[in-house]
Amino acid sequence: MIMKKSSRILVALALLMTSTAVFADDDIVKEEFNPITTGVTSLSITPDARGASMGDQGAATDPDVNSQFWNPSKYAFAYSKAGVSISYTPWLRKLVNDIFLANLSGYWKIGSNDNQSVSASMRYFSLGEINSADDGGNSLASINPFEMAFDVGYSRKLSEKFSMGVVLRYIYSDLGYSSYSGTDQTTGASAFSADISGFLCTYPMVGRNECQWTLGFNISNIGSKVSYNGGDDPAFLPTNFKLGTAFTFPLADYHNLTLSGELNKLLVPARPRLTNYENQEAYEQALQNWKDMSSITGIFKSFNDAPGGFKEELREINFSIGAEYSYNQQFFLRGGYFSENKYKGNRKYFGLGAGFALSVIKLDAAYMIATAQNSPLDQTLRFTLTFDMDGIRNLFNK
Repeated sequence: MIMKKSSRILVALALLMTSTAVFADDDIVKEEFNPITTGVTSLSITPDARGASMGDQGAATDPDVNSQFWNPSKYAFAYSKAGVSISYTPWLRKLVNDIFLANLSGYWKIGSNDNQSVSASMRYFSLGEINSADDGGNSLASINPFEMAFDVGYSRKLSEKFSMGVVLRYIYSDLGYSSYSGTDQTTGASAFSADISGFLCTYPMVGRNECQWTLGFNISNIGSKVSYNGGDDPAFLPTNFKLGTAFTFPLADYHNLTLSGELNKLLVPARPRLTNYENQEAYEQALQNWKDMSSITGIFKSFNDAPGGFKEELREINFSIGAEYSYNQQFFLRGGYFSENKYKGNRKYFGLGAGFALSVIKLDAAYMIATAQNSPLDQTLRFTLTFDMDGIRNLFNK
């Protein structure tokens, strides 16, 4: 069976294998191009407009409703007692017009002293409708591949300055097509994972001004493998380590500026390539060992398995920088830059965005400008609508 729309095959392969990596024309780059492959890569897509506009980062930025994705331990430092947000991203709009990511997040601070919180989120990634046909071009059926995840989290302050959080997640992937074998996949694949995070928040004095310095980390999607093609083709989840820092200082009354930076690395072992082995037998043995490897072993293996040694390991670290200006916590301007090594995916883009908060409602928007040539990530838009549930309750209690 073949797809009637060949572009959909390319999109599905990119999402499953390399998160829409861009191949360069240079022969040397093609030879050394070795991105990390995972299953359910939609878990790595930024769901909210604020994080996207700052270069896809949020491990150490101020807490907001979408902290479940970036660093759930931030919820313990949230200013409001509860909140809910809805985000929408029309994904890969330069290639197709019906792929999207929808995300719903929320949290609620519990306890008399607001030192702890519970949170939850649900994401749904749709590849739209794909028509299939036989070799003669006769229409057979249409499929609606999708990936989804639901998670719950708990965070707590361990001191006045430090908190930690944990998230448990259920994942379901139904692509309707196996990129490993090229055969139809009639049933979806499930997996379970967990996140562990920490957040440090201090208020140093710079001159006469009280500033805010934060440091955060999040190890996400530690869990089982997801098995495609009836279990014959297991894939690692996109286990990822984020480490970020942010510094906020006042420019004047009601005017604040935040500068932030973040590093992240996939904790997934590299899939063996035939070009790195002397013969077919050695390659097949290495590939079988890779398939049989547990996800926990893979996390430790990911630090020293690159064919190019330590130099290639450094290539697997992505970085982003960002800035956010706010006026009275009501108007926001944001910008950022994300960079991935050209041998590991070559995703490079700027993020721009703005936010407006009116009473208990906040609207954020982000726009992506790719700097890598012919990047399908170019001109990606995100929208996030946030509701301050604590503020809504206070309105009704007046």
